[in-house]
Parts: sequence; C-alpha cells; structure tokens
Amino acid sequence: MKKYAYIGCLGFIAVITTEFGVIGILPQIAEHYKISIDKSGYLLSAFALIIAITGPFMTLLTSGFDRKKIMLTAIFMFLITGFVSSFSPPFWLLMLVRILPAFLQPVYIATALSVAISQADQRKKNELMGIVFNGVAIAMVTTVPFATWIAGIASWEYSFMIQTVVSLIALVVIYFLLPAMPVKEKKSYGKQIRILKQPPFILSTLTNFFMITAWFSTYSYFADYLNKAKGMDTSMVSYMLLLFGIIGVFANGLAGKMLNKNVAGTTAFFLSGTIVVPVLLYFSDGNVWATVAVIGIWGFLYSPSFLNASTYMISSAPDSLEFANSLATSFGNLGVTVGTTIGGWVIVTEGVEYIPWISLVFGLLAFLMMALKGMLEKRSQVLSTCQN
Repeated sequence: MKKYAYIGCLGFIAVITTEFGVIGILPQIAEHYKISIDKSGYLLSAFALIIAITGPFMTLLTSGFDRKKIMLTAIFMFLITGFVSSFSPPFWLLMLVRILPAFLQPVYIATALSVAISQADQRKKNELMGIVFNGVAIAMVTTVPFATWIAGIASWEYSFMIQTVVSLIALVVIYFLLPAMPVKEKKSYGKQIRILKQPPFILSTLTNFFMITAWFSTYSYFADYLNKAKGMDTSMVSYMLLLFGIIGVFANGLAGKMLNKNVAGTTAFFLSGTIVVPVLLYFSDGNVWATVAVIGIWGFLYSPSFLNASTYMISSAPDSLEFANSLATSFGNLGVTVGTTIGGWVIVTEGVEYIPWISLVFGLLAFLMMALKGMLEKRSQVLSTCQN
C-alpha cells in the first residue's frame, strides 16, 4: 500500500536529516569547538558505529512490538537529539545526544520497510521499498542543503533546528495516519539468524559494506572537499547538495523499477560510480562547470546506494526481511564509519584532494564480492542440476 510507503518515506527524511545533516556543517562545528575536521567527523562516524554494532540486536528485540509504536518511539528520539543539539551544548553532550537515536535508527528503517510492503504482492515490493528509500534523496534535495544554507547565513545551530522541525512533522503524521500494527506472528530468533550461515548472504553483506565505505569515504567530507579542493564557498556547497539531491530523487525512483527486473545488474550499474566519479573529479580539476556536471553524475549514482545494498542483501534472504534489513542498515553504517574514519585520516595526513581515490579502492572490493557471489550461485546451480 503506497500510503504506508510514503509515511515511511517521511520518517526516513527525518532520520536522514539528523544523520547526514551534519555533513555540510562539519567545518563550522570544528571551528566552533576548536577541534580538527576529522574529530568533528566523529559526529557522523560514531552515530554510524552505534547503528552498526546494535542494529540487528535492537531489531530482534523489538520484532514483537506494535510497528506503529516502534516508529513513533524512534522518531521521538530523533526529535530530542535535534532540539538539544540546537543549543550548542559542550562537545561531549553533543556527541551523546547524537548517539542515542542511533540505537533506534535501524529499527525504524527495518520497520518502515516491513510496513510498506506488508500488503503488497511480490512484483511491487522493490518499488515500494524504493519509495521509502526515496526519503534519502528527498532529504538531500530539501532539508540537508537547506540546513547547510541556513548554517551559512546564520550559524550551525540553526541546522539542528531544521532537524527538529522535520522530526516533529514526521511524528505527527505517523501518529495520526498510521493505524496500530501489532505483530500477529513473531518469528523465532533462531529462524531469523539462520541466514548468517549462508555464504551468498555473507558475500552480499560484504558487498554492502564495501559499497557504502566507498561512497562515504568522500561524501562524508562533501563540504570540506568542495571548499578546499574545488574552491567553493558554503553557499555554493549548499547549491551542490541541492543539485545532488534533485538528481538523486529521480535516480532512486529509477533504481526501484530497475531492481524489480534485475537486482544484481542494477546494483552493479550504480556501484560503478565508485570508480567513475573519482576519475571524473580528478579530470574536472578547477573547472567549475565540469565539477558541477560530475556532482550531478555523483548524485545520480550515489543516491540509490542504500536501496541497492538492502535489496541486494534481502534477495539472498527473502524469508527474513526485517532482520536482513537491519543487517543491511548495520553493515551500511559500519561502512559509513569506516569510510568517514579513513577519509578523515587521509585528509589530515595527505590532504582532502586525495579522498576520492579511497572510493575507487573500496568500489573494486565491492565488485569482487559480487563476482564471488555470482560464481558461488552458479556453482550451486550446476551441482543442483547434476544431482537431479
């Protein structure tokens, strides 16, 4: 039912605005607290690390609760973090309120996806999941660049006020428009974790991890990279985030339809950006218009990354949707953590202009995992044919 998918999408916008809204203001936060850019990056990487560590366990623990209550609780936590952060608390407190909602982020995503496809036939599931994941692209078009723009003309605290307002809107919509959804049949923990023993699922998980690591080693420092390597000011960066997001909305919609036809092929197509974009950024050099064109390509190929990663993993575990989704979210956020950490280290030791090349390395590793999974599945089919 598309209504549930759009409600899930709205909550996803609040989640993404909170998680990634700091990307455009990391330089200002670093300046305010008198810390280095890689340390301000902890606001993103620590958030992602908590998700990576606790996501599957939190999803299993909450799998028997009413789905509406889970979604409301999660969004309420995101509302609180934006409200407290907008008062520019001490850095340790800012870190703390950033971390708390991270415990419920994968729970929200897994639950929202489950609700979206709860009444759908098999042919429509990937398209409905695409609607939910469009929250990522829409946030990149609207709330994330708007928060960055506000921070540029006022101060970084206003960015968190935007996050608070978006979370409040999502909370109200979920409360009034989503019916109570008690879980009728709770799956056993053993049945859900059985997928962890399946080699194709393990390889798809590694593909997810390397793919997201590749993208976020550069994207986490989007503002710093465009500012120092390409000479763009804060206002121009906000426009680039807007361009990035507008193109991303169309890319996400297209990816959802493509995934209905071919999951592996679609994933490989968008993953190719981790190799193509670093090369194009290098050759765009100081040419502003060439850089703008590359950012458009970057936004198109990057935006469906979470949708592709989740769908690719779920295709290996169709009977454990919510748990597989939580693992996709966790390993994706582990990729965010590793990518952000490595990117920060490269910035400090070598310079911000080198971070796109990290994407290329991890993108190749993701392709290797996909190739190994394909070989494994083909071998299994051959053995199955021989046995019959």
